[in-house]
Amino acid sequence: MADTLRRLTNTSSFSVLQDKLESWHKDYHVISCDQNLNRCCELIEITAKIQGQLFAILNLTAAEGGHYAGVDTLKTRLLPWLGSCFSMARPSVSDDTSLQLIQDSAEKDRKIRELSASHENDLQKLETQLCSARLQLESVRAELLDAQKELDETKSKSTTTFLATEDEILQLKADLRSAHEQVDIYKRKLEALDDYERQIRLLRDEVSYLSTEKAMLQARLVRSRSPSPLSRHSRSSSPGRSESPTRAQLTNSSRHARLVSRFNDLYAVERLDAQALLRRYISDLEMVQRIIFIAVVESFKTAKLAYRQFRLRVRKTLSTSHFGPESLEDAAVDYIVRNLDLYDVQTSVNDVINAMNVNPRISFPPEVDFVLISSLIREACRVAFAMQTLDPPLDLGFATDGELYNDIKYRRSYDSEFTAPLVMYHVWPALTEGNTVIVKGEAVTRSGALWSRSRSRSSSTSPVRSRSLSPTRSLVKRKAQLGSFGHTGDNFLFLGITSLSYS
Repeated sequence: MADTLRRLTNTSSFSVLQDKLESWHKDYHVISCDQNLNRCCELIEITAKIQGQLFAILNLTAAEGGHYAGVDTLKTRLLPWLGSCFSMARPSVSDDTSLQLIQDSAEKDRKIRELSASHENDLQKLETQLCSARLQLESVRAELLDAQKELDETKSKSTTTFLATEDEILQLKADLRSAHEQVDIYKRKLEALDDYERQIRLLRDEVSYLSTEKAMLQARLVRSRSPSPLSRHSRSSSPGRSESPTRAQLTNSSRHARLVSRFNDLYAVERLDAQALLRRYISDLEMVQRIIFIAVVESFKTAKLAYRQFRLRVRKTLSTSHFGPESLEDAAVDYIVRNLDLYDVQTSVNDVINAMNVNPRISFPPEVDFVLISSLIREACRVAFAMQTLDPPLDLGFATDGELYNDIKYRRSYDSEFTAPLVMYHVWPALTEGNTVIVKGEAVTRSGALWSRSRSRSSSTSPVRSRSLSPTRSLVKRKAQLGSFGHTGDNFLFLGITSLSYS
């Protein structure tokens, strides 16, 4: 309704109608009769349009008011106006027609009153329902407020509980941290206790050994005081041999068995680990096996050289303070057996890696380093160094590519040609004691091994390849120079030997 009224207001229909009336009034005596009739009809059409819009607004207004709103207005104003219009338009209405109209009007009034009464009843019912709905809404609001209060209380309790739980968690974390610290302290104390117990066991062994040696010396002293010619003959028969065996001599057989077992473990465990590590960077299995074989051979060479140097230093240190029934050489070997941990194995590992870097028979990718197999080299150096303390010492058998296959020294690998008489290359060296083979090595035999060896020799006569050291190799070389067995090791060695001599 408001939109229709706004459109009627914006069109200014009455202003247009007033303007046309004024224009027609000015021209009424000038224009013709037909033109006057046309203008009259035009004004009637405009008036009809305006009345149609007004009736539409009336209809919409009555519809918005409901079934019973505006009834009195329609009865008092619209209906009388319509009746007067019709009476003016139709002046020849009879009395019967007027009576009928009055009856119809009374009937309509009755119906309107009935509809108004029913409308009032409906309004009262609706108001009653609205009041009950409002009461229910108020109760629901009250329940909602109670629930909100309970929720707030629960939240506050949860927050308090959460804060208390966080405090407990922090306290538990602090307790756990202190417990870990106590465990670390106890572990260090336990390790120190283990060290003390080990030192006590060593000292007890030393005391028992010295007690035995003292008893033997006392027995020898008693026998030397005896004028029996038999004892003098026995003393003169072995002037250079000590009658009391040293610890190295007593444990020679057990150390021999243990070192042979450790050499077998090197072949079965450390070799396979190093081979799996090298296969990540080198696809050629032959080159990998050559690298491992040369690493073991170089480890034994370096360890034997280190043993000789270490033994010379021990003899030099013991020569000034040595006394006892055993010879100086036996005392030096016995000291080395007791103090194998003084061996500077890292220097030997660095020397082996440097020797492998300039070996023309093997190659290695420049982005990696032989330090990858340093664990194998370290264990091989330790085993080789300990084997030099045996009597007789253990060593690796001589091996060269293209040599005649010896079934006593080697066993063929799974990919060998079992009819080939020559060794193509070696997988693992043989362990020998003098001329006796203790542990067999492993070799690969193929046809044409001699021709392959000559070809490798001709290629090796070319200048040695220049391999720039990677940062890892430079660091290892620098560590080798800084950590070499120098004056500090000699001082520690001298202190250990001095304490042993005085004990």
